[in-house]
Amino acid sequence: MIGCLVEKAQTTPDSYPLTSNSLKNACNQSTNRNPVVDYAERQVDALMLELREMKLARTVSGSGHRVGKHKHIVDETLAIDGHELAVLAALLLRGPQTLNEIATRTERYTDGPGGDKDAVDAAIDRLAARHQPLVIRLPRQAGEREPRIDQCWAATHDGPVAEPAHEPVPTDNTPHRDSAVAPAPSPTLAPVPPPTGDLESRVAVLENELAAQTRRIDQLLDELGA
Repeated sequence: MIGCLVEKAQTTPDSYPLTSNSLKNACNQSTNRNPVVDYAERQVDALMLELREMKLARTVSGSGHRVGKHKHIVDETLAIDGHELAVLAALLLRGPQTLNEIATRTERYTDGPGGDKDAVDAAIDRLAARHQPLVIRLPRQAGEREPRIDQCWAATHDGPVAEPAHEPVPTDNTPHRDSAVAPAPSPTLAPVPPPTGDLESRVAVLENELAAQTRRIDQLLDELGA
């Protein structure tokens, strides 16, 4: 969902921020998405509640707005620039990609690298060199012409946490990361495992997260007497 908010902010700024219905449609696109999802508007609102709590998004209202509209604040919370934000959004929306694919898919981003592969490569280096890396360079697999890059950012109820889905390619500049103790799961939010790179596992993770969010919104509605 964060990737969708970033994408629409950068590629269709005239229709941004997004209503819940517009955000649902953005998430459910059949193009430029992997995996393709089928969210209901109620699920979008539940996920937005989580994103607001994690200070990754806001719901705004103002004159002329009949309903609240949603916007991301990922760049503020994670302290990343426009090039880095574009790279991260592309990976969140499409999964692992080559450098050329990322450059092509972020070309339309107003604050992005504009198709400059060197700028994309530099942004990837910065995201990978953070104390908690947000992206990772994967080893080139048999039959692949180019190595791919993947995002390794997972948002939990305690805030943004980076968890690598794959072992990074060792380099002299790769920062050392001590193993961390996983936070205790929330009573109302099932722990979400990091993506494994396998499509079936990713879908299972997504379904688990959606079920957890739906349970949470149901509980909130019960408490409100709705």
